[in-house]
Amino acid sequence: RSHCLNLEELRTRASVCVACPLSKERTQVVFGEGNPNAQLMIVGEGPGEDEDKSGRPFVGRAGQLLDKILESAGIVRSEIYITNIVKCRPPGNRNPTHEEEKTCSPKWLLPQIDLIRPQIIAPLGSVAAQFFLGKEVPITRLRGHWSDWNGIKIFPMFHPAYLLRNPVRTPEGPKALTWNDIRELKAALDRLEPKPEDAQASHPATQDSLF
Repeated sequence: RSHCLNLEELRTRASVCVACPLSKERTQVVFGEGNPNAQLMIVGEGPGEDEDKSGRPFVGRAGQLLDKILESAGIVRSEIYITNIVKCRPPGNRNPTHEEEKTCSPKWLLPQIDLIRPQIIAPLGSVAAQFFLGKEVPITRLRGHWSDWNGIKIFPMFHPAYLLRNPVRTPEGPKALTWNDIRELKAALDRLEPKPEDAQASHPATQDSLF
């Protein structure tokens, strides 16, 4: 496991990564943020323009909507961990390529998961869901269904950017489905047992800055 490093050391290494061509156009690496001992991890596809400028995940319009979605279900953003499959912004906010995912995720995302050991991962959108489930299926068919990935529960949801593009409020529309999904996710979180003591790795560098 990656316990020889903590999240802050991993972040420092990621900040100078030039392993794939995305590094050439980024302003900065968007590593991720949140509780280093989170039970829930939210994973998007890649940073957008606002994230590239700020260095923080989900801070643009989609991120503000994600905050409202979390808040509506009583999930506190600072208590979970939020990141993306790739850590640098794809040009023009396009989807990351499989090659970019394959280069980036073993270096940064998988060690993040290894350190945090979340009990639930909620991938947002097709790209993130397909990464964990290993099948090319649209998010409309994947969302709201539970799967298992290496002993971690996977619960795909619509990406907030999709909701911004599809703002219909019909009972079967994306917003209504997301409202159902986030309540189901919160209920599952509430049912979780506390993490085993050995899973609560100590990350003093990050915990000091949280409290």
